[in-house]
Formats: sequence, C-alpha cells, structure tokens
Amino acid sequence: MKLEKIMNDLEKKHPGELEYLQAVREVLESLEDVVAQNPQFEAAGIIERIVEPDRVLSFKVPWVDDNGKVHVNLGYRIQFNNAIGPYKGGLRFHPSVNLSILKFLGFEQIFKNSLTTLPMGGGKGGSDFDPKGKSDAEIMRFCQAFMLELWKIIGPETDVPAGDIGVGGKEIGFMFGMYKKLTREHVGVLTGKGLNWGGSLVRPEATGFGAVYFAQEMLATKGTDFKGKTVAISGFGNVAWGAVTKVTELGGKVVTISGPDGYIFDPEGISGEKIQYMLELRASNQDIVKPYSYEFPGAQFVAGKRPWEVKCDVALPCATQNELGKDDAETLVGNGCFCVAEGANMPSTPDAVEVFKHNKVLFGPGKAVNAGGVATSGLEMTQNSMKINWGSEEVDARLHSIMKNIHAACVKHGKQADGYVDYVKGANVAGFLKVANAMLDQGIL
Repeated sequence: MKLEKIMNDLEKKHPGELEYLQAVREVLESLEDVVAQNPQFEAAGIIERIVEPDRVLSFKVPWVDDNGKVHVNLGYRIQFNNAIGPYKGGLRFHPSVNLSILKFLGFEQIFKNSLTTLPMGGGKGGSDFDPKGKSDAEIMRFCQAFMLELWKIIGPETDVPAGDIGVGGKEIGFMFGMYKKLTREHVGVLTGKGLNWGGSLVRPEATGFGAVYFAQEMLATKGTDFKGKTVAISGFGNVAWGAVTKVTELGGKVVTISGPDGYIFDPEGISGEKIQYMLELRASNQDIVKPYSYEFPGAQFVAGKRPWEVKCDVALPCATQNELGKDDAETLVGNGCFCVAEGANMPSTPDAVEVFKHNKVLFGPGKAVNAGGVATSGLEMTQNSMKINWGSEEVDARLHSIMKNIHAACVKHGKQADGYVDYVKGANVAGFLKVANAMLDQGIL
C-alpha cells in the first residue's frame, strides 16, 4: 500500500522521533479512501510533501542568570506548511521539548489550523528552557536571547508564533519587546499579547472554551448536553481552567483536575472560588495541585495518579500528550463515560483511541477539539491587521461559531454507515483536503 510505504520510509529517515511518527501515522491511516479517490494527490506527491516540514531552525540560546552564571539552552522553530496562510503555532518552554515533540505539534497544527477555515499554516517552536523557579529578570533575559535568533524568520505575513506550555503573556511580552526593538515595527507578529498592546479578549480561556463547545456539539448528537453531567478534567493550566469554567456555566459538574504530582477529586464540584483558586495554583509556579486539598477540605488528593479512575459521564484530557492509555480508556468505559474530548494535543495513546472507537464512545481528537486556542489567535491576528479590538462577547461568539463549524466538518467526513461518527477520520480528512488542494493549486514547491 502506498501510504504504508511512505510511513515505513519516514520511520527509516527519522528513527527515534516517536511522537512525530505517531502523529503522522494517525493521520495517514485516515486518508486511505480520500487518497484513492483523488489520484491527483499521488501524482503531485502531496503526502510525501506534507509529512515533512518546510524548514527546521535549531539554535543555541545563551543567557545569564541572576548570579551571573551563563546557561545554554536549545531553541527551535518548525515551519511545517504554509499552503493556506502564514505559519502559525505556539512556542513551548519546557524541559521535555525536543525535535520530535515539536514536529508532532507542528504537523498536527497544519490540520488544526485548516479546520478553523482561517488563513493559517502550521508551525511550532520552543525551547528546553524551564521558566519555573526563574525570576522575571531571568525569564526576560532568556526571552530576549531567544528572539535574537527567531526574529529573522518570523513576521505578520510570514510566521506568527503564539504561546503554549511555559509561554504566557509575560513571556510573549518580553519576546515582543525585543522583536520591536530589532525591527523597529509594532506589528501583529505574536499572538497571546497583553490587552494593552494588541491582545485579544477571551484568548487565555479560548482553548478550554472551544473544547467544551465542541464537546457540547458531540453531546447534542445524542440528544443531550452538559446539564447534570459529571465531568473529569486533567491539567490545571489555562486549558483546564477554561474548560472547568465553561462546563460549570453550562450546568455540568467538574470533579477532577490534575498535575504532575497527582489529581484532585472534589465530589462537590469545582466551581465559584475553586475555579479562581486554579489560577492562584498556576501562578504559584510550583506545578502541583496538592494545595487544593488544603484549601478545600472536602476534596481528596490522590498522589502519583491521573483522574481517569473517577466515575464520570464526560472526560476532557487537558494536560499533555499520551496521558491517557489503554487501561485508562477501559476504566472510563467501564465506569460509564460516553464522551471523551481532547483538550490537549494527542493526550490519548493509539490503543486508548481504539478502545473508545470499539465501544462507540464519542471521541473528539485534539486537532479538532482544542482548535479554539489557535482560532482565537487567528481572530487576534485579524484584529491586529484591522487595528481594532472586539469585545469579549463578539470574540466568544466567533469562537463558538468556529467550533460548531469544525464539528460539522468532522461529522461530514467521519460519519459511518451505522451512524457512529469517527471524529478522528473526519478531522483528518477535512483538514487535509483544504491544505492538499491548496498545494495542488500552487504547484510543486
């Protein structure tokens, strides 16, 4: 089979890049029918071209800590595909960052951005720098050193990075300040900016809000909604915070959040001041959730585990890649969970996804479910280009509309003869077709 040969060749060329190869295989397995029906894609080598990034920039980032000691980190920018618009994708600062993870994220970003229907290509970047435990001055010096290399290949019509894990408004601000000094231009070259200088309302909540809007559409296919549903959520950063906020607003009860140290089970539900406390936890820079159980004695902290053993109707994994394995999926199914929507990027392992599909669980993949973040970044780009600012209600309404349209596209391309919607296939096919046809139109490049 042609696609299997492409995958085998890719594995030989990029041995050890497990996350990247996992992401590519998952997409290619969905495209057999559409490639067979469109011989022009094979003639133009679309698959071979789309699985390799346009370019990869790798560079050292030397910086000086508050004690005068010099440190050297690695920086990256993966410009994957710009067939439908400027490269667009976040910057991640975390010790786990490596080439494989960034290529996986950049590849996913191509299809995620395509699904939004906004003119954005796919890219990703970041560094193995860890901002946790660093002073603001140290973070500033690192961000400035990072931008000394990055500024050469980005621009508002070329490549527009955003934030990701470890990169929030503070880091974006430091990087933008250096970009502005180097270029002498005040343009929309980064998203996730502060509201005082070009940022968009709703951006911090957008990924979580969008995930819930998508899950709401999934539930509607079964004639139900979030009212009265018990929801398990992993993570406690911006995505989880946005998801908890919106689920609660829609009448659901969130009973878990999690961190690297374990998870919190709060049978009374995480709402009101508890949601606000999630922001305080995140701001504490400790990356642990255990203090929640001290603040709210009715909650239980479970050390070293993920929340998928908790009985729930809906699960929203919002932490990191491959956090939900086959055993977790079987536990969720056994406990009656009938809807899983990925707020993070590829949080479910391939074996877990198969469990969900086999049991006809509503399963939404990250590239569709968490597209709300980059969609709102795209809306920020639009506001910057037009030199205007929309109110939060307008941004939220546009985000809600985009997520409904993404869901509709997934259903169109993923609905099976028995009525079950394969959202993975639907998202991959819908995202791929827009990019592939654009590549055809633009010739062999």
